[in-house]
Amino acid sequence: MACDLANGRVESCKDSVGGIDIIYIANFNPTMQSDLTYDATSTDMITDVNNITNLYKFSLKGNNSFVQKGTSSRENGTTFFEQTLTIDLKKQDVATTKMIKLLSYGRSHVVVRSRQGQYFLAGLEFGMDVTEATIDNGTQMGDFNGYKLNFMGMERLPANHLNCSTEAGLATLFSSATIVTA
Repeated sequence: MACDLANGRVESCKDSVGGIDIIYIANFNPTMQSDLTYDATSTDMITDVNNITNLYKFSLKGNNSFVQKGTSSRENGTTFFEQTLTIDLKKQDVATTKMIKLLSYGRSHVVVRSRQGQYFLAGLEFGMDVTEATIDNGTQMGDFNGYKLNFMGMERLPANHLNCSTEAGLATLFSSATIVTA
């Protein structure tokens, strides 16, 4: 049967860290699933993505998270994964305000890099939507000033690992996509 386990898992060492430090946003491509290569039978790791020309890089520090929650229903025979990305972008400017508006209107594919150096592709099939965008000036001089964004995606599968460990490897995996930083 296709849903039977093939292996177990041993207790791992306590040498990992939590959090995310970079995201890369790509404009939504409805054919992305057919424009990529991955091994669905053993690793589910993506090894090649075509037809994405730009990855927009956002460096993060502080209060940012990427959480995936799987939900299965025996009664309905369904399983899906809710992907939630929460980011804080410090300091307001005209260009970022416009970008927040465009992100809120559309949907995106998001590559998430963990502090462990792992890359994941969120919103592969249906994209990630900005469900909440807050432009915050704070109250006191030391308060947060910037943007707080919540992205939400609902997918058939958890975010796939990408077969790369560096930003150069990510650009190659995305068929030499340009990484745009500013």
